[in-house]
Amino acid sequence: MGVKQALRSIDAFPRAEDHLLQKTQSGAVVSIVGLLIMATLFLHELSYYLNTLTVHQMSVDLKRGETLPIHVNMTFPSLPCDVLSVDAIDMSGKHEVDLDTNIWKLRLNSHGHIIGTEYISDLVEKGHEHGHSSHKHDGKEEHKNETEIETLNSLGFDQAAETMIKKVKQALADGEGCRVYGVLDVQRVAGNFHISVHGLNIYVAQMIFGGSKNVNVSHMIHDLSFGPKYPGIHNPLDDTNRMLHETSGTFKYYIKIVPTEYRYLSKDVLSTNQYSVTEYYTPMTDFDRTWPAVYFLYDLSPITVTIKEERRSFLHLITRLCAVLGGTFALTGMLDRWMFRLIESFNKNTNTRSMH
Repeated sequence: MGVKQALRSIDAFPRAEDHLLQKTQSGAVVSIVGLLIMATLFLHELSYYLNTLTVHQMSVDLKRGETLPIHVNMTFPSLPCDVLSVDAIDMSGKHEVDLDTNIWKLRLNSHGHIIGTEYISDLVEKGHEHGHSSHKHDGKEEHKNETEIETLNSLGFDQAAETMIKKVKQALADGEGCRVYGVLDVQRVAGNFHISVHGLNIYVAQMIFGGSKNVNVSHMIHDLSFGPKYPGIHNPLDDTNRMLHETSGTFKYYIKIVPTEYRYLSKDVLSTNQYSVTEYYTPMTDFDRTWPAVYFLYDLSPITVTIKEERRSFLHLITRLCAVLGGTFALTGMLDRWMFRLIESFNKNTNTRSMH
């Protein structure tokens, strides 16, 4: 036996002569359907291969001495910018006001449109600063009840405080709101920051609002994050709306921060944080001596989550294509044989009946 004959003897795909092959319409239909199925499966497998795969890993957080960036973007539709202050405190009780922190406030009219810009250089004592806004007052703003003036003078208020009270009352009457946005850089320890009227002198606040129950801390959280965003991140407080229509109260958001590293296919590493949150609301009562506020109390998890982008290997793609396309080809071949036998049997029965 020659070499060629030996090779032919192990051929697993013997071919019949062309004149022995029979082509049918049913076979053509099955072939077209099979090709469409294989093309669809091929495109699906190719898309599956080209899409990146994310793998999650967990490890102990070893970061020390770094700061935690807090990105804030909120709107208070019922409180003017002059009465709002931002305060950040860590777990030791120290006010984090000496950090290089940038917070801006935008004055909004009753329709939510911007009417001015103001920079806050002191996060806690903002309530004692006057005259930063470019708001012009009309004749109504200059009107002052004589009784209120006498009360202010008896308490030792200066002219600046009187001017501020008139200014804020006019802003409240005009329906002014405030948008607070910026970044706070705090230490990587548990703490909280809150936005409230706590920067005001208690007597000034009383003269402006007439009581804590009248301080409407309705707010909209457009963005609250603790670092840059990575693909697929979900910040649960984004686009949160909390509107108060009757009595006021204090909102507390308890946040659990999870340090996160996102590793791209390009080997670039993005250090950020994701978080979960629990919300509580406490309405004000007649016996409360505190003022309404919006608190964000955060704590850091000791576990770091690493999210790594990976791409499936080319051999993995070839293996899946062979399995899917080969299986489809074998299945269409079986279906073609079954249909041929069924049609052939039907034709024989029809011919037999016609002869009888």
